[in-house]
Amino acid sequence: MATSLRTANAARPRRRQSSLAAIQVGGLLSLAALSACNTGDVFALQPAVDVGTQTAAVPAYSGMQKLVPSDPYLTTAAYPRMDEPMSSPAEQMPAEEIECRQELRRLGVSYTDLAPIGEGGQCGIAYPVKVSSIGSIAMKPAATLTCNMAATFAGWSKRELVPAARWRYMSGVKAIHQGSSYSCRKIAGEGVLSEHGKGNALDVMSIELNNGKDIDVRKQGLFSFRARGFLDTVRADGCEYFTTVLGPGYNYDHRNHFHFDIKSRKNGYRACR
Repeated sequence: MATSLRTANAARPRRRQSSLAAIQVGGLLSLAALSACNTGDVFALQPAVDVGTQTAAVPAYSGMQKLVPSDPYLTTAAYPRMDEPMSSPAEQMPAEEIECRQELRRLGVSYTDLAPIGEGGQCGIAYPVKVSSIGSIAMKPAATLTCNMAATFAGWSKRELVPAARWRYMSGVKAIHQGSSYSCRKIAGEGVLSEHGKGNALDVMSIELNNGKDIDVRKQGLFSFRARGFLDTVRADGCEYFTTVLGPGYNYDHRNHFHFDIKSRKNGYRACR
């Protein structure tokens, strides 16, 4: 497990209201329920983009955004997936998954084991965890990830994000606002499964400090020296933990968030841009 963690480290309504038509025939009342759901009305936190995507403009970060398709092989949008707690005992987990959860506990991560996720195609997580906090840092909303990605992100948060916040702002970190964890989708324009579809990716929208300051990941103004320095530091340090780190300046789709993932690549190649 230590080896796998080191490898990882090295390396979104217009709703049509349901209508009931009561038709009385021969004293009997029959109900016909008609319902439809416009996919443009299903919401979740932004963003719905990934490496190399070419999507329409995304509204400025406001905490909510449309969900992306839950099935990459369909063109319809997703309905919210209901998390199910794990029903089988932990003994059925492989040894590396058990060891990974021990690492989560050492890092002070509060998490819930979920039932296996499988949505057809290549999407899914065999042994997902739902992370609600990392020590005193709240994850808003809770993030569904592989244990390995959760441990990698927790390590980065405690060893890089927190010290950087104390150095730049003399404050601890209260919450990490994330926009997308597990989400079954392909990378737009490439036909390749996104690491979000494997639970190996997390998008960070903003970082809330204990002193009340909320640091938006979007590109800072020319004279926002402190925020720019802080974001540049945690972004660069992320390259020591994740194999992919993308953010503002990489392309338009990543203008408002950091994308972190642990995609497996040959020869230790990392995409940090």
